[in-house]
Amino acid sequence: VQLQASGGGLVQAGDSLRLSCAASGSTFSAYGMGWFRQAPGKEREFVAGVSRSGVSVNYAGSVKGRFTISRDNAKNTLYLQMSRLKPEDTAVYYCAADRDGRATGNIRDYDYWGRGTLVTVSS
Repeated sequence: VQLQASGGGLVQAGDSLRLSCAASGSTFSAYGMGWFRQAPGKEREFVAGVSRSGVSVNYAGSVKGRFTISRDNAKNTLYLQMSRLKPEDTAVYYCAADRDGRATGNIRDYDYWGRGTLVTVSS
């Protein structure tokens, strides 16, 4: 599966932003999907995950209550709705696919990765 994230940009603290991840080349609904992010000088970290059916979701504590992950299997697209953004949310955001269909937070469980999209939150 090929993944392409989009929707990043420069926003102010407190604003909202929605990221999208378009999938192609394989059966999107077979994969668990996740969002990760990597800030300058830091390791890539888990943000949110959703199971293949969309029923199970999983969030990092730092974004719980502010971010919502969702998917539209008919459109082969994954979303991340981000609200009440903070400067510490600044990072390159990546989408990833898990062949086992889980909403896992373990980076090693993900088999396919897309190019990232940059989100910059100014204070």
